[in-house]
Amino acid sequence: MVSANGLRQRAIEAAVAGLLAGGLVLGLPGPDRVDAQTSSDKAQKAQAAAWDADAPGPKQPIPFSHRLHAGEYQIDCLYCHTGTDRSQAAGVPSVESCMGCHTHFGGDLEGVQILKQHWEEKRPVEWLQIHRVPEHVQFRHNRHVAAGVECNTCHGPVEKMDKLYLTEDTKWWVYGLPAQKLEMGWCIKCHRENEASQDCLVCHY
Repeated sequence: MVSANGLRQRAIEAAVAGLLAGGLVLGLPGPDRVDAQTSSDKAQKAQAAAWDADAPGPKQPIPFSHRLHAGEYQIDCLYCHTGTDRSQAAGVPSVESCMGCHTHFGGDLEGVQILKQHWEEKRPVEWLQIHRVPEHVQFRHNRHVAAGVECNTCHGPVEKMDKLYLTEDTKWWVYGLPAQKLEMGWCIKCHRENEASQDCLVCHY
């Protein structure tokens, strides 16, 4: 005889399976598009491009292509970067989150095989950070998301990138001095243009 906890667990598993099958989980494409990811030429090429030594940006532990996931398959940023709309830090998806999809497909890809090895060894992926501000600066992702600031304002058009890197952007002040992306002047000019607070304690606290 199955216990109440056992029945509850079975019900949860059935519900999750139904949602996945229907493609109803936030940000996930439908099953017809998921199936196409299994061992497609697109996935193979995207993986190779993500590890292209001649492309800008560092080589990551796993050849993850934002162009394939965010661009081709239109997976919402918040599906992988969960909680970015509620937390100060964006963080990176857990191995568990990635395995939620890749348990079922992509096993022939080297990147997925590396991912599964991390899963089996119960260790996180040591991603190399691309976007970093000084330790004395507090950047709150949740406030920017709530204000309607698009992710690619700071991160660039990641939906077009196989290999992630810090895209160049220069904001010019009225007196002719340039400010590069993530520099203080670049952030302040954005705040001025969008009528956001420029109080020192907004970022330095």
